[in-house]
Amino acid sequence: MNSRLAGMYKLDIPLNLREKAAVERRRRAEEERQGRVFNAKYRQIGIDKEALDEQVQERNWLEELERKRANAFAQDAIRNDTIAQLLQQRQENDERDYNRSLNEYRAIHQQPSAQREWDLNDPNYLKKDMPARVSDDDPRCGPASLQKFQGEDLNARARAKYQMEQLREWSQMQQEDQRRTQQQQQIADRLYDAKQSELDQRALELQRAEEECQSAINQAVRNYNDALFRETQERRAWKKRREDYDNYAEMANMISCDLLTENPDQAISQFGPHRVVPDRWKGMNEDQLRQIREEQQRQIEEKKRRDEGEQQRDDEWDRRRHAEAKAGMIAEKQMEREQHLYDREVYNDNQRLAKEQRNLKEYLDRVVYTNQPTAAYHAQFNTTSR
Repeated sequence: MNSRLAGMYKLDIPLNLREKAAVERRRRAEEERQGRVFNAKYRQIGIDKEALDEQVQERNWLEELERKRANAFAQDAIRNDTIAQLLQQRQENDERDYNRSLNEYRAIHQQPSAQREWDLNDPNYLKKDMPARVSDDDPRCGPASLQKFQGEDLNARARAKYQMEQLREWSQMQQEDQRRTQQQQQIADRLYDAKQSELDQRALELQRAEEECQSAINQAVRNYNDALFRETQERRAWKKRREDYDNYAEMANMISCDLLTENPDQAISQFGPHRVVPDRWKGMNEDQLRQIREEQQRQIEEKKRRDEGEQQRDDEWDRRRHAEAKAGMIAEKQMEREQHLYDREVYNDNQRLAKEQRNLKEYLDRVVYTNQPTAAYHAQFNTTSR
């Protein structure tokens, strides 16, 4: 019979490991709970650890956000410095290329011998000076010059040969200058294209870095602006109300101010009513002066009435302030009397309650609490956390 029951309920198999683990987990939880419950300092004072953890996480998040924001601004500053350096370097290279091209142009096309005043500044001017007779048909050689005689042609062949050689040399020099200029221009163009390609590549890299940095900055600024949104809205609303008030005040002042014109009808210019003819304008007439005096007198009277009204309002406010101060003193004295009566009533109630408590304590000590607890009664507590 026992073997049949053992086979039916499987009493010979070991305990399940999962159940043992659950029992051990409950035992550890019970020990931890007893440690918290029996800790008098933790139980009486209490620490909200979850709230402290949340505060620590929030502070760490704020510090991380501030660090990211500082890094974003630092990257932005580095990017701006890099762009400024590249732009400065590009400007220096352009200026250097321009100066080199200018010097080359001056060296090629602006020689001292090509100046208009070179014939006056040439140190070999006397050596190059035209002789008294250049050729047979020199117009300077007249009958009185004694340089040309009838039937003479001394250097016709040498002159023709020299002219041909000089023309050939000039042609070769011009061809050489053109070829050198074209080569230098081609070299400068290739250098400029290479430099421009390098700068364009750097600009693309900087643009990509700028986009990434700008994305990080936008995220940091968006998070920072979310925290200041309500404050910004309130400040804008207050500023708008202030601007509206100032605008209304300015419009009121513009409408209420008096604009006096000093242009007589006979001095109105044809170029507009705001201009006068100087030779016709003789100053303000008697009517205009009288209107000014009347306006001044009216303003004086109005200011006097306004001052009187302000004085009356000040006197009224002073009387009202004195009356309110007197009423406040009366009310304060009344409140003091009421407080004194209230304190007296509270004192009487406290005396009555103290007497009742003393009577109750004497009754409990004498009638109710006659059975004193033993050590066995206290030993049954704090044996479990439940």
